[in-house]
Amino acid sequence: MPKIKSKKTLLKRVKVTKTGKIMKKNVSTGHLKRKWSASSQHRKKGREEQLDRGHIKIIRNLLVKKGKGIK
Repeated sequence: MPKIKSKKTLLKRVKVTKTGKIMKKNVSTGHLKRKWSASSQHRKKGREEQLDRGHIKIIRNLLVKKGKGIK
């Protein structure tokens, strides 16, 4: 039976921390940011934790080996 390959596109969009949390990029950060306040732009710049248990389960299955430590 062939090995299951991990999804490389998901690896580029998601970071798994040492403790097993999934960090993802904030939404709505593409363009048209001129009208935002400076604090709002600064807050959206970083990454946020993925909290939805259903999404975490899907991500764990797609990452195969890299997703082993996800809690």
